[in-house]
Amino acid sequence: MLAVTSYKPAYVAECRKAVSDQLKAFRALPKSDALDAFAPQFFNHMILALDHYFLHRLRAAELKDGNPTNEVRMLCNAIHDNGGVLARDTQIKLDPKTSVTKLAFGEKIALDEKTFAKLATAFFDEIERKYP
Repeated sequence: MLAVTSYKPAYVAECRKAVSDQLKAFRALPKSDALDAFAPQFFNHMILALDHYFLHRLRAAELKDGNPTNEVRMLCNAIHDNGGVLARDTQIKLDPKTSVTKLAFGEKIALDEKTFAKLATAFFDEIERKYP
């Protein structure tokens, strides 16, 4: 498949709504120790889903400056290929201190609802800016 250079606003809105619906469903679950144990796994999978909506996005448009699209790409790579531990990518200039998640290199990925929601919003905003 060729790299995608733009996404229709309606498609991005549908993807935002799907993620929002998942967050609403998660928030509606009764609070419990089991939910606390489930949350990191759920949100790691939500990161994969978030990326997959825009899987074929043109990397040149994404840039390599450590923006939220880079961060999602790196998180997915870590989940897929590095046992869920965030690793450096020599091609992407991600600074953990200024990233959305604030995860350090070598840290296990285990997002909570608030951090995932913030990442998803930043990711969608970046998609809209770079792939109009």
